[in-house]
Amino acid sequence: MNITLNNIDDLNAKISVNITAEDYEEKVEKTLSDYRKKASIPGFRPGKVPMGHIKRMYGKAVLVDEINKLISESLVNYIKDENLNVLGEPLPSEESENQEIDWDKQKDFEFTFDIGKTPEFEVKLSKREKITYYELQPEENLIEDTIKNYTYRNGHNESADEIVEADETIKGDLVQLNAENAPLEDGINREEALMSLHVMKDEDIKNTFKNKKIGDIIDFDLKKAYPNNTEIASLLDITKDEAEEIKGNFRFTIKEITKFVPGEINQELFDTIYGEGVVTSEAEFRTKIIDEIKNSFKPQSEYKFMLDAKSKLIEKIGLTLPDEFLKRWIVATNKEITKEQLEKDYELFSKDMQWQLIVDNLFRTNELKIEENDVLNFAKESTRQQFMQYGLSYIPEEQLEKYAMEIVSKPEERRKIMDKVAENKVLETVKEAVKIENKEVSLEEFKKLF
Repeated sequence: MNITLNNIDDLNAKISVNITAEDYEEKVEKTLSDYRKKASIPGFRPGKVPMGHIKRMYGKAVLVDEINKLISESLVNYIKDENLNVLGEPLPSEESENQEIDWDKQKDFEFTFDIGKTPEFEVKLSKREKITYYELQPEENLIEDTIKNYTYRNGHNESADEIVEADETIKGDLVQLNAENAPLEDGINREEALMSLHVMKDEDIKNTFKNKKIGDIIDFDLKKAYPNNTEIASLLDITKDEAEEIKGNFRFTIKEITKFVPGEINQELFDTIYGEGVVTSEAEFRTKIIDEIKNSFKPQSEYKFMLDAKSKLIEKIGLTLPDEFLKRWIVATNKEITKEQLEKDYELFSKDMQWQLIVDNLFRTNELKIEENDVLNFAKESTRQQFMQYGLSYIPEEQLEKYAMEIVSKPEERRKIMDKVAENKVLETVKEAVKIENKEVSLEEFKKLF
C-alpha cells in the first residue's frame, strides 16, 4: 500500500491511497474461508460447500468490505503518524466518486480523499485587551421574595376558628342547590370536602368567606369560583366530564378551618435551610441569601463573559477556515440539513469552530490539564444548581457526590463535562491575561445586553 499527501494550499490537501492485491487478498481469503465453515446451503453438507461457490456468492461483497476497512484504518493511521491537524473527516474526492471500479477484474485500486487542514496560528493576549465582566446585583424585592419563599417552604398548618385572609383551607359539606337555592333532589352531596380559598379564582366569592366561622353557611357559584374542571372533579369526587356539566350554586357548611402559617425567621429556620449552626442571626441569614442569589447569577455572568471573550478573540485572531470543504463535510454527516439551512447557519458554525480551535490552542500552549477532581466538582456544582432551582439550597455533600458520580459514569455526559471544564480553564487563563472591567448591573440591565 502506498499513501501520499498532496497539499493544494494552506487549508486544503488530498490524500491518495493506492491498494494492491497483496494488501487485501489474505484477509479476503480468510473471511471467505470462515463463511465456508459456517455456510448452510441446500445440497451441501455444512463446511463442505465448494470455495468457488462461496466466492460467487460472497466474493464481491467481502472484497468491497475489506477494502473499505483497509482504507478507513489506513487514513486514520496516516493522519495520526504524520501529525496532520485536520478538521472534520476525510471525504472522497470528486475523482474517486466518479471513477468506475470493476470489482470482478480489478486487482489494484486508487482512492483519493479531500481533507481540510487546521490553520496555523497563535494567540497573544495582553492587558491591552479589555473585556467587561458583568456582576448581577440582587434587587431588594428579589431578596425579600427569597426570604418569603424560605419561610413558606418551612411553614405549617394550624387550626383556626375564623377565616381572616380568605387564603385558608376549609373542610365541610358541599351540597348542590336548585334554581330556588334549595338542596337539589338527587344532587351532589359531598361530605368532608376540602376546599382551598387560596386558589379560588373569583375574588368577590372569595371575599364572601372572610370573617366566617365554623358552623357558618355560604352559598356560591362553584363553577365561577373554580373554572378548572380538574379542580371541581377533585373537589366533588366526580369525573372531568361530569364536572364540565356542573352549574349553579352550591352550599358549603364550614366544619374545620386550617390556616397556613409561614415559618418564623429564627434559628430553627436557619438550621433547617443551611444545617445546624451555619447561620446564627437574621443579619447572617440575609447576607447568606444575597450571596446565594449572586451565586445563582454567576453562571449567567460567566456565560456572558464567554460570549464576549469568544467574540473578541475570534475578531482579533481572524482565522480562515477551509469553508467549502467544511460545508461538504456538514452535508455528508448531517443528511437532514438542506442547502438553505447550511447557508443560513454556516457563519454560526464557523464561529463555533474557530472558538473551539482557539480554546484548544490556549489549553495546549498554557499546558492546562483536567484532573478527575475537576470533572467531579463540575458535576457536583451542576447538580447543586439544579437543586437550587427547586428551592433546595442545602444538599448533604454525600448526596451531591452520589449524583455527580452517576453523571460522570455516562460516557456522553462525561465528554460534555470535560469539554466544558476545558473551556472554563481557558476562560480563567483569559481573565488573568487581559484587563477585566467589572461592572455591576441589575437583572433588567443584564437582560438588555442580549
